[in-house]
Amino acid sequence: MKKTILYLSVIALPAFFSCARQVTRINPTEASDISGRWNSNDSRLVSEEMTETVLKATWLTNHVQAKGQKPTVIVGFVNNKTHEHIDAETFVKDVEQSFVKTERVRLVQGGKKREELRAERADQQTNASQSTMKKFGLENGADYILQGSINSIVDAHKRRKGVYYKINLELTNLETNEVVWIGEKEIAKMVKN
Repeated sequence: MKKTILYLSVIALPAFFSCARQVTRINPTEASDISGRWNSNDSRLVSEEMTETVLKATWLTNHVQAKGQKPTVIVGFVNNKTHEHIDAETFVKDVEQSFVKTERVRLVQGGKKREELRAERADQQTNASQSTMKKFGLENGADYILQGSINSIVDAHKRRKGVYYKINLELTNLETNEVVWIGEKEIAKMVKN
């Protein structure tokens, strides 16, 4: 019995190690498309291209000429309407980062982060010294809001699958509700299993 267990252990041990997972670190900006699904490279490329396009559009020049200063933008919701789970916040962060890098617009916080900032300001009213407490009512109001959606279509037959993504973004003047820019980006992938 002991010989049988020893023999099985000797045979099973190399088989166990040959099935072990191997992890290799890669550069985060290196394209890695393993599954054909939406990935970090798609998010980064789309955000960079869309940000470049929105900042070259005439609305920006018109605003600077009319107001004499760069506009303040807030990035709103980007809805995931795809067939898969996409954390739209990573895409939103990529867009916000592109805005900040260009320094052509001013970016203000929105959503839950703005709520957290307001809660901190409220806490300071009670717990901070008069000289260091930040006052209410001094936030920069946004001139424009950027909103959008990520959509997808999947076409599959046997071992082939085509995945099509369409990203739509709209920039709206908050005072007038005028849509001043609409952009879209398409990504198509063919996956063969």
